[in-house]
Amino acid sequence: MTDLIREGRLFRVTAFLPAHRQLFLSSPATLVDQTTTRVEVCFGHVELMFLKPLYRDGLHIRRATAEEFAVLRERHGIPEESSSWTWMLERDGDSFVVAANPSWREAEYELMGDLQSLYDAPWPPEFPMESGHVD
Repeated sequence: MTDLIREGRLFRVTAFLPAHRQLFLSSPATLVDQTTTRVEVCFGHVELMFLKPLYRDGLHIRRATAEEFAVLRERHGIPEESSSWTWMLERDGDSFVVAANPSWREAEYELMGDLQSLYDAPWPPEFPMESGHVD
C-alpha cells in the first residue's frame, strides 16, 4: 500500500468539478514552508467528501482503517462496499474522501510558466515531474 505523505506543507482545496466528480487539492511553493515544488492531488469519481478548506500541516493520504471506516459508515451512512475507496487525508483527523484512487503530481514551481495546474495538458515533456497514485 502506497500512501501520499507531504507533511509540513500548506494544502488547500483548489477545485471541485461536480460534472466530472473531481476534487483537486494543491500546495504551492512557499517561503514559509521552504518548498520549491508545487504538489497537486486529484480525486476522481468522488461520491462523498468531508474536507477542511486548508491543511496547514500537510497531507497524509491513505486508506481508512477498518476502525475508521466503521465510524464513518455509522456517521455518514457510507455503504460497506465503499470501504476500499475511503481515503483519509490526515494522519490523525476526520477529513476523508470516498473516491477512486487519488493521483498526485509534483514539479518545480519555476517550470510551470503560464500553466495554472500540473494537470493542465499537455505538460511539457522536457520539464521533470514526479507523479503517482495512492494504492
